[in-house]
Amino acid sequence: SKKIMETRNVIAAISLSAAVIILYSLFFAPPPITKENLAEKNKTEQNTDTPNLEQKENVAEISREEALGQSKRIQFENQSIAGSISLKGAAIDDLIFKEYNVSLDNKEKIKLLAPRNATNGYLIESGFITTNKNIEIPTAETIWSVLGNNKLTDQSPIKLSWTNNQGLTFEKEISLDDKFLFTIKQRIKNSSDKKYDFYSYGQIIRNKIPEISNFYILHEGLIADLDDELIEEDYDDIQEKKFSKTAQKGWLGIGDKYWITSLIPPSGKEFKTTFDYKNKFRANFVSTEPLELGKNSSIEDKMQIIVAAKRVEIIDGYAESLNIDKFDLAIDWGFLYFITKPLFHGIDYFFKLLGNYGLAIIAITFCIRLAFFPLANFSFKSMAKMKALQPEMARLKDLHKDDKMKLQQEMMALYKKEKVNPMSGCFPILVQIPVFFALYKVLFVTIEMRQMPFFGWIQDLSERDPTSLFNLFGLLPYDVPSFLMIGAWPIAMGVSMFIQQKLNPAPTDPMQAKIFMFFPLFLTVILAPFPAGLVIYWTVNNILTMAQQVFIMKRTTVKTAT
Repeated sequence: SKKIMETRNVIAAISLSAAVIILYSLFFAPPPITKENLAEKNKTEQNTDTPNLEQKENVAEISREEALGQSKRIQFENQSIAGSISLKGAAIDDLIFKEYNVSLDNKEKIKLLAPRNATNGYLIESGFITTNKNIEIPTAETIWSVLGNNKLTDQSPIKLSWTNNQGLTFEKEISLDDKFLFTIKQRIKNSSDKKYDFYSYGQIIRNKIPEISNFYILHEGLIADLDDELIEEDYDDIQEKKFSKTAQKGWLGIGDKYWITSLIPPSGKEFKTTFDYKNKFRANFVSTEPLELGKNSSIEDKMQIIVAAKRVEIIDGYAESLNIDKFDLAIDWGFLYFITKPLFHGIDYFFKLLGNYGLAIIAITFCIRLAFFPLANFSFKSMAKMKALQPEMARLKDLHKDDKMKLQQEMMALYKKEKVNPMSGCFPILVQIPVFFALYKVLFVTIEMRQMPFFGWIQDLSERDPTSLFNLFGLLPYDVPSFLMIGAWPIAMGVSMFIQQKLNPAPTDPMQAKIFMFFPLFLTVILAPFPAGLVIYWTVNNILTMAQQVFIMKRTTVKTAT
């Protein structure tokens, strides 16, 4: 019949749409950004109105280990990080996070920074520059001397020194806290009878684009907060066009999904921030007001460097203790900040209570259900009445099958009499969408969820369920393609959604009813690649919703006789 054909066409269209989404993500999604495929976009302007930070770069790229062996180094270590500072250029160019492994299978520690001539060079420089071309100042090739202590720890700072032939001695005193903060006090001593102007600077250099998620909900790249304005520039944006801005306060850096390398300029002094790309990515600041170095005197400045794992308590702690405006935005909480961050703190509270982030997600699901309880009650009462009214609605449809206008009038009169809103079932779902997205964001961006297990086969709540129906959840000895990775938790979610749907009043149109029946399967396929923690939330939420709905339905009656 015609209706059956229409139904088949609609179901075929939905199936085709799902297939298109899956195939697009597999074969046609934008490729990860790389240095090579955007190299042609680096035609940026070369001029600058602040003292020039340009330096001749060594283009020969070698391995990280080879590069580390090419210069004398001073080691640093505390409970969180280890690495070394190159005496050539006095650059912080070797840093390892001691508490974080590359992956669940690879126990090697995360190596973030690397020397400038390494393939993945990533380093931090600091110092003074001047507009006076006749003054010899330290460069990337300068060999610094160590004064006194030769290892940097949270208990012992180090001092580096270099003297030119014009009576100027440059010094750096570098200290380290017990986590991720370097403080650099830099000074120049003048033993001559001449006067000079100097500008302090800090610079982060990164040779190439790292492996990034390339996902629209997460910013990875160059970031700053300047005079309370958040600046987020992707790598390809900077390859196309330089960014610069003068500010009175703020911070700048380069952010990965889980790691941040940041500079905090000297407080109370105006500075110019620049992001650009000239074969390498550079994020730097230069003070706009010079420090005047008089004869037989000295000048001093202080800047801070934070190279951190983006743990919320660490980032927020530095924002507060160092009074860094909006440093908490180094973690990409997104436009739903007012939901996302409290949601994280709720999950973290339950984690500290229960010792498992999966249980914490389930606990926060209960809290969310409680928050939405009154709204859901109103909705479920309306839906229960709708379901109880279905026989009466069927009678009216049969009675007025030839008069659509009369049927609509009778239906509206029935809704009014029973105080039923046919759209009320949508409200709780619409309200939950921002919470669902905020939880997705929390799972996706916070390092606290990284490599955190639940129970059984879920070893990382921030990644998809690793099992698949198509090899009987690992019982059959073969791997399946990623688009067929539909795990046990997504299936449990789909089944709970299907049962929940049965509790709702079925659409009066048979074609709509068949589409609604197909919807749980569609969502199961779509949500299968999402973080396991999110799928666990959705499944538990469905179960709690059903329990509430059954309770309400048992207590709901209607006036209309059936």
